[in-house]
Amino acid sequence: MISTKIKAKLASGSAIRKMFEEGNRLKKLYGDDNVFDFSIGNPDLEPPKEVAETLKELANNPTPGMHGYMSNSGYESTRAAIAAQRSAQSGLSIDAGAVCMTVGAASAMNDVLHSLLDDGDEVIVLAPFFMEYINYIENHNGKVVIVKTGDDFMPDFGAIKAAITSKTKAIIINSPNNPSGVIYSEEQLSKLNELLKAQDHVIQVISDEPYIDLVYDGLTVPSVLKYIDNVVICFSWSKSLSLPGERIGYTLVSPKNEDYEDLTGAIVLSNRILGSVNAPAIWQKVVEKALNAKVDVANYEHRRNLLYSNIVDAGFEAVKPNGALYIFMKTPDGLTDVEFQEVCAKYNLLLVPGASFKREGYMRLAFCVSEKTITGSRQAFFKIAEELNIAHKAEL
Repeated sequence: MISTKIKAKLASGSAIRKMFEEGNRLKKLYGDDNVFDFSIGNPDLEPPKEVAETLKELANNPTPGMHGYMSNSGYESTRAAIAAQRSAQSGLSIDAGAVCMTVGAASAMNDVLHSLLDDGDEVIVLAPFFMEYINYIENHNGKVVIVKTGDDFMPDFGAIKAAITSKTKAIIINSPNNPSGVIYSEEQLSKLNELLKAQDHVIQVISDEPYIDLVYDGLTVPSVLKYIDNVVICFSWSKSLSLPGERIGYTLVSPKNEDYEDLTGAIVLSNRILGSVNAPAIWQKVVEKALNAKVDVANYEHRRNLLYSNIVDAGFEAVKPNGALYIFMKTPDGLTDVEFQEVCAKYNLLLVPGASFKREGYMRLAFCVSEKTITGSRQAFFKIAEELNIAHKAEL
């Protein structure tokens, strides 16, 4: 008999994965060109040429022990390269010892939470947020404390302050944000730091950063390391190098962190305890060589613009994201997220309810899909608007 906890999670499932499977079912019935699946953030761009070239070079010129164990924290040279990059970005002096290579950002966050939480400790999450945060926190017997952001999806500092208790151990931030695409400003990061430093105990900031290289309109993402003291970075190359299936990332503890010594050691130990042992050896070497490479961000910006135009031209409302890979579209008045999802499904348009991100009244659409899917969906948006008596703002 499986555990009661897991049985309950199986019953609830993941809305994103359910829609992804529904998309596969519909494509078999109607063909790929007639199904418009925006449900899952699975990057469709190929990795940059630097990745393929490095992988080929490593395969053709293997070194002795290339596939063997290394320190649980990862290769020294890889960690040193990451530390140097983050030092340049933040203006801090960061040592390789601050970095632990992990099996993607999910592993990184679990390592950090395992290192921080005693039973019943609380972790604040800012809604809307990536729903797996709940599982990660509960994996380590923590308590999820959900704090709603403002109408602009920026932190509500009054609400955060009111949610802090003696059991608050950490707060998770995600900028650029999944699902809203907003980027936290330098002022907001500084204000969060001041708020947390004013408390009577250390509260760690866990900064989930898989999208920091995917920003648009000439914007940049402020370095969290520069503005927040007690922070641990959780990073993944899943999006910036289009490597979601390779599971490669890292944690980085700020040198300003009050718990630096304990945390750096605890994270490495947790990496082993939780079963990763170490991050994939060959991919550590690949990302070390391709550290400054990026996918074609301009391509994503173009697709964002196309999908945003489809949505607003048909008469719907949406937040135009500054970063990440998603558009958060407002659910039409008078309909719940699920009701609107059902209307969209009639036209083979698949999107994820905002309730899945603990922010009802919105739908998330991933634009890391083919341009053909985006352009093909335009007519579906207009037909849905017509069914709901929503006036178009532009011509089809």
